[in-house]
Amino acid sequence: MSEHLIQIEQHGGVRLLRLNRPEALNAFTAAMLGQLRQALEAAAEDSATRCVLITGAGRAFSAGQDLADPHVAPSREPGAAPKDIGHMLDHYYIPLALRLRSMPVPVLAAVNGVAAGAGANMAFGCDLVLAGESASFLQAFSKIGLLPDCGGTWLLPRLVGRAKALELALLGDKLKAVEAERLGLISRVVPDAELQDTAMAIAQKLAGMPTRALVETRRALDEALKLDFEPALKLEAALQSQLGFSHDYLEGVAAFMDKRKPEFKDR
Repeated sequence: MSEHLIQIEQHGGVRLLRLNRPEALNAFTAAMLGQLRQALEAAAEDSATRCVLITGAGRAFSAGQDLADPHVAPSREPGAAPKDIGHMLDHYYIPLALRLRSMPVPVLAAVNGVAAGAGANMAFGCDLVLAGESASFLQAFSKIGLLPDCGGTWLLPRLVGRAKALELALLGDKLKAVEAERLGLISRVVPDAELQDTAMAIAQKLAGMPTRALVETRRALDEALKLDFEPALKLEAALQSQLGFSHDYLEGVAAFMDKRKPEFKDR
């Protein structure tokens, strides 16, 4: 691909992916979504990568789907057949959302500026979400006769409850970062000037931690949302049993006993 719609940088164990259509507020096109998924796949396969950090170039994280993309733009010619937007979801958004949710390393989003539509829901699908104080979130779908996608209908009620999820989705009002933090949609708000450095510091911290244990923690929490209490306890036991045989558990205990810094290696 000649156009680099995703900028990729490696900072030690952190793979930085920067959405790179600043002139369009990093609005998604099919090509951009394809490159983002490929970048995530490459990070997943790279044993040296222990955390992924996603942010946006310029003054926005992502304005969501680019409505001028031929995959979704309705023809204005009389009698023209409408576009099947579901095809775009099936081939681009669903694989992206599933890849994010199943990454073998933690994924952190650093939201600079607006995150609208699929841009907001992609951020919410990450493990941790930091936002600059001027950032905002917007479920823009109802304004154009659509419903939340990229996992929005699953994520929103689990993050904020049904009543607030419906308010956000139906009204489509802009939500400031500080309010998103108060509602539990995101992890933390930081001053704009500190966002990138703070996000990288947290990503580096995650990269130095026992990666497999972090990923299994995500899995256990996600599964617990669907389980009764006793099955959740049994899942904890099963996963804890597996982790107890891992290098990182043995190393973590040894380092604690020896009063030294551990060197975690599992993924």
